[in-house]
This record gives sequence, structure tokens and C-alpha cells, in this order.
Amino acid sequence: MTNLPLGKHRFEPRWQAWSPVARHGAPPELLAWLLDSTSLTRRLQQTCRGQFRVEPAEQHWQRPMLNEAQALGALPHERCFVREVRLLCDDQPWVFARTVIPVRTLTGPRRRLSRLGKKPLGAVLFADRSMVRSGIEVTRLSSDQPLFTRATTGLSQLPTNIWGRRSVFFLNQHPLLVSEIFLSAICRHQN
Repeated sequence: MTNLPLGKHRFEPRWQAWSPVARHGAPPELLAWLLDSTSLTRRLQQTCRGQFRVEPAEQHWQRPMLNEAQALGALPHERCFVREVRLLCDDQPWVFARTVIPVRTLTGPRRRLSRLGKKPLGAVLFADRSMVRSGIEVTRLSSDQPLFTRATTGLSQLPTNIWGRRSVFFLNQHPLLVSEIFLSAICRHQN
């Protein structure tokens, strides 16, 4: 679990390494999504019986959240490239994804990661033979957390809480952090 100081960071997600003996309380219908270590993009494309697409929400340079800087081994004041997108099936948001990429990662061929537009990041990550993925961490977000608000923007009905997972991906030993927040529409579709 990430230890965060009190103050402005108290509303950040509390990520925990997944363990079968820990009582995380995740809904059973989400467990397969939370713990799947394969490409989420590919799985969403296979599960979506209609049109799958990526909808960019925001992307810009900013300071990461403290827990994100810690996961990346970055300094808290270090600016990173942050990309937020919604993964949709038939225009229904299933997943909100946030990617945090340190400057040191965006060199050479990895510069393309800052210009993906509507292209899914998973297609790039899982095609890279050098890719190594850390273990999965999970979190439950509630309405008092800014990440919950960003993830649920535009939804007609707000849930009480939502669940997410994150991993650090390494491309030729250069890190980037991917957080995937699962929205309620995905629970109605299993694969």
C-alpha cells in the first residue's frame, strides 16, 4: 500500500497490491477485469459487441499525484506527460484510463506515446517486445476523490464508488504508469 502524508494528498487513491487473502471488497463481477494481466484493449475489443473506440479526454504536462510519482520513482515536483481517455463500447464509457509518463521515458521511439490521439495505448504496449509489467495494484474510489470525479464526468448516474487497477509498464526499462478505472457499464458485460 502506498503511504501518503496527510494534507492535500489525503484524497488521492490508496492503491494496494492484490492478494487473494486480502479483503479488498471488490464486486465479484469486476474481479476478472481487475486481475487480468493481458491487454485490456484487446479484451474490451473482444467483449464489445458493437463499436469500440478511444475518446481522448485530456493530455498535457503536469505534476503527477504523489502516489503516482512514488510508483514511478519520480520526484514529486517532476513534470510528467499525463493522458486521460475513456474507452467506449457503442458510445458507452466502460473504462477511464490515466497514463503518467516521465520525461525520461519519452525519448527515442517512445516519443510517439505523447501523440497517440485516438489510438489505444494497449496496442502499443503489448506490441513492444521489451515490455515488462509490474504487479497489479487495486483501489476503490469514492465521490470525495478527484480521480473519481474525472472518471465519472459525463455519466448520467453516479455510482457510490468505483474500482480501478494500475501497473507500471517498462519499455526498455523506461517506466510509465497506467491506471484503469472500471465504470459500471462494464459489469453488465462479461467475456
